[in-house]
Amino acid sequence: MGAWIDITAADGHTLGAWRTVPAGTPKGGLVIAQEMYGVNSYLCGVVDDYAAKGYLAIAPRLYDRLEPGLIIEYDDEGNRRAKELYRNYDWSKALIDLEAARDAVGGAGKVGILGFCFGGSLAWLASCRSDFACAVSYYGGEIVRYLDEDGARCPIECHVGAKDTALSPEKIALFRARYPDVPFHVYPGAVHGFDNEKRGPRHHPEATRIARARTLAFLDRHLAGS
Repeated sequence: MGAWIDITAADGHTLGAWRTVPAGTPKGGLVIAQEMYGVNSYLCGVVDDYAAKGYLAIAPRLYDRLEPGLIIEYDDEGNRRAKELYRNYDWSKALIDLEAARDAVGGAGKVGILGFCFGGSLAWLASCRSDFACAVSYYGGEIVRYLDEDGARCPIECHVGAKDTALSPEKIALFRARYPDVPFHVYPGAVHGFDNEKRGPRHHPEATRIARARTLAFLDRHLAGS
């Protein structure tokens, strides 16, 4: 069972995080970076799922610096507000909070990062600037804002729907021209947010199943060594 805990970032900021402990000895640690909507029931479910697969998993509430416990609804107004929030957010602070989450599960062994949407872009940035053993980015639409990075310091893979408009084929082409060695898994028929079962028609069960299987194999290879 997962539970809310408090963690403290390097600058002294205290934030909440949903953490789930696996049964038995953890295969490693996993930080899960939120969508632009916050750490909601969907994201807590993702944490629980990867814990069930053997990882000590944690999702820090990155918006706690703005409004503790903030969760934004999946509606038109929520979409507008979430886009305004995360695009104008201090991403360097988000990295500090993700690193605090990393340290909170570091006792489990190697720690990776997995992110969705806002968190998918942060997973790329963290792979370039922070110390993680591996990174997985799901539909990080803002990765093209960071084409001046030296490149990932750790293994990374990306997942995106073929019909994603936030991380469009044009953006992917720009990114891959700069970082040709970063692998992209593209899912036919899937749109932005395809992993999220709370998003109604956006959810693509088959793409979700395949992407999660690939992600788990990637994590096991780079964190658990299997």
